Amino acid sequence: MNPLEALAHALDAVLPQTQCTRCGYPDCGAYSQAIADGTANINQCPPGGEEGVRRLARITGRAALPLNPANGTEAVRTLAVIDEAWCIGCTLCLDACPVDCIVGAPKVMHTVIEVLCTGCELCVPACPVDCIALRPASGTRTGWNAWSPDQAREARARYAFHRVRTERDDVEAQRRLAADAPVASAAGPTQADSSAATRTRSAVIDAALARARAARPD
Repeated sequence: MNPLEALAHALDAVLPQTQCTRCGYPDCGAYSQAIADGTANINQCPPGGEEGVRRLARITGRAALPLNPANGTEAVRTLAVIDEAWCIGCTLCLDACPVDCIVGAPKVMHTVIEVLCTGCELCVPACPVDCIALRPASGTRTGWNAWSPDQAREARARYAFHRVRTERDDVEAQRRLAADAPVASAAGPTQADSSAATRTRSAVIDAALARARAARPD
């Protein structure tokens, strides 16, 4: 491991691993790498709060700065809660969750495993029927006072598994499509089959949305 990699690893180890993307990067690992590269500042992680900035400052030797408001503000930790009465089973929140803490199946209501939720909030905009709310989960405690190293380690491990699982699922989907396509024109039919699958899923979601809108009171 070269010095730059070692620095990025050390920085990643003191981030809360909520994988919320509020730092402006796709995950905590990418943000750590950007800090190590000198392309990101140390005050871009709202879940870590002021204590998180201080931890990053100690490792990098940079001066601690106030949290950048462009990335958000330090606040209490939240928990995603699904209103199961309005859930249409579209699975979009499952796709959005970086730590696989939501369980469910297509056309079946979903629920959040509370102890695994990092409060990343990524499932909220993904829900087409606005049935996911955020509930305070840490009283008045914010930043690292609302989170623990053990929770961060668990979240890191679950995110790593999530990435492996989604990459594996993508490979398996491509294999199935390739196996179903005629050998002589594998590329064309594979793309067509993928588009057809996307259209089918969109149609299912649109139909579920229509039912949900019809059921909601005026």
